[in-house]
Amino acid sequence: MRKIIYYVAVSLDGFIAGPNDDISGFTAQGNGVDQYFADLKAFDTVIMGRNTYEFGYKYGLIPGQPAYPHMDHYIFSNHLQFEKQHRKVKIRKPDLEEIIRLKESNGTDIYLCGGGQFAGWLLDHQQIDLLKIKLNPFIQGEGVPLFGKSCKNYKARLLDSAPYEHGLQIMTYEILY
Repeated sequence: MRKIIYYVAVSLDGFIAGPNDDISGFTAQGNGVDQYFADLKAFDTVIMGRNTYEFGYKYGLIPGQPAYPHMDHYIFSNHLQFEKQHRKVKIRKPDLEEIIRLKESNGTDIYLCGGGQFAGWLLDHQQIDLLKIKLNPFIQGEGVPLFGKSCKNYKARLLDSAPYEHGLQIMTYEILY
């Protein structure tokens, strides 16, 4: 079965973005960011919520087009629609059965590309297998929490940790349900 890997940048205090989706405090260059982009090449499928997909518009993403051209995209939303939709972009209603079907289908592990609300929903349903965080050395103070409004309490086991330039660390955890 494919694993869902939540691979995300996070501040020391657990935010994946600041107010108004501000990501200016996050490390944007260096060998840790290079490692992240290299790691993304291993995925053939990405899942995300509507807010995360639409966040890409600020950086030139055209609605209906894939953010990661080599991956099949599953965007989970009750309301998102496109006039022109690329064949690699699929919109699905948030449904646990759809997540399970994806995990049971053929392919690589699945990249969970944010955001906090969708990740919290997946965590609440015990569907995130690995948490791979790019820990950034700053305190955000407020913003989008790593797992949205989820209040679940789970332990995690550290599988790997590596330091990079600019104080960035990439750590991989298995979530123990």
